[in-house]
Amino acid sequence: MKAAPAPSAASAPLAPAVDNTTFAVILSLSFCHLLNDMMQSLVPALYPILKDAYGLDFAQIGLITLAFQCTASLLQPLVGIYTDRRPMPYSLPIGMSSTLVGLLLMAHAHSYPMILLAAALIGVGSSVFHPEASRVARLASGGRYGLAQSLFQVGGNTGSAIGPLLAAFVVVPHGQQSLVWFSAAALLAMLILVQVGTWYARNRVAKTAVRKAAGTPHGLSRNRVAFAIVVLVALLFSKNVYTASLSSYLTFYLIDRFAVSVQAAQVILFVFLGALAAGLVIGGIVGDRVGRLPIIWFSILGALPFTMALPYADLFWTVVLAVLIGLIMSSAFPAILVYAQELLPGRVGLVAGLFFGFSFGLGGLGAAGLGELADRTSIATVYAVCAYLPLLGLLTVFLPKLPSR
Repeated sequence: MKAAPAPSAASAPLAPAVDNTTFAVILSLSFCHLLNDMMQSLVPALYPILKDAYGLDFAQIGLITLAFQCTASLLQPLVGIYTDRRPMPYSLPIGMSSTLVGLLLMAHAHSYPMILLAAALIGVGSSVFHPEASRVARLASGGRYGLAQSLFQVGGNTGSAIGPLLAAFVVVPHGQQSLVWFSAAALLAMLILVQVGTWYARNRVAKTAVRKAAGTPHGLSRNRVAFAIVVLVALLFSKNVYTASLSSYLTFYLIDRFAVSVQAAQVILFVFLGALAAGLVIGGIVGDRVGRLPIIWFSILGALPFTMALPYADLFWTVVLAVLIGLIMSSAFPAILVYAQELLPGRVGLVAGLFFGFSFGLGGLGAAGLGELADRTSIATVYAVCAYLPLLGLLTVFLPKLPSR
């Protein structure tokens, strides 16, 4: 009978967090996610400036994306696996310091190798941030995992949308060295993440209770789960390669085909990235109502008619179609992530690493290949080829239906 108080003691830190601390922590993480992804999005937004200043071809632009994505994305599963076993609360501000160094180096880079190194350092900060921040958001959710994930993700997508806009009105007029100004965002994020890490260090005792709450058995074999994860990664690959083709090359496409200015192209890119953020919220809300699999089906295959039409549209309809594609494709991510968390209960870091990191890294590899294709043919050919990527959404038929929670 004396052992009875133990469960309530373990859950005690969680109870007040649900009503009070939860939203302070989650919103802090969301804001830092905004700052992190805003700084990340400055890298592709700089491409037109770097291309002109250093005489780069599209293959070299693709290699910058590859260097950035290899550290920002492909390292994340390894970070996630490690932190699943050894959570590191104060790794968040330490990782952000890598982003700070990368920004300063990019601002003063005078050679192509330095640009690659700067992009890689910015990526390292992101690779450390996402798995552990996702874990803290889940811990702070008080059991409302979908809500916590949506709030966390909205910050990142909003930051991705703001970055090109800031680049258009700050970096383009003032040049590459104006990146130094954005180091203030990295410093602010570091200060906030120190506070978040302190909260996490105090409340880690609740981690076991959260894991148990998340561990609803689904009755699937290990091989079935592994196959489903592979399918989910393939689905995100199709989405991320296409969105990478837009985020990396849309400005060049608009300038080349419609002769718009660099600033106008950056504004259109901002509109597209804003659509990605809006689709994320809509997908999360609708997915809670109709289920994960219908949203996954719609978000992948629903974009197909619009991707097929994009290469033949005029400027107005190019913008409209890009917005629709962004809305529909991004709606899949919350559903895929929550579905994966239910497939692998208690492996938040691994799931975050795979789906924030590895799948986005595959998108970076795709972007590098698309850059080579653009050099050999044209940017228009890139979008004609990418139009068929949503057909990979047919793999959704192999995903098992999970028990309702």
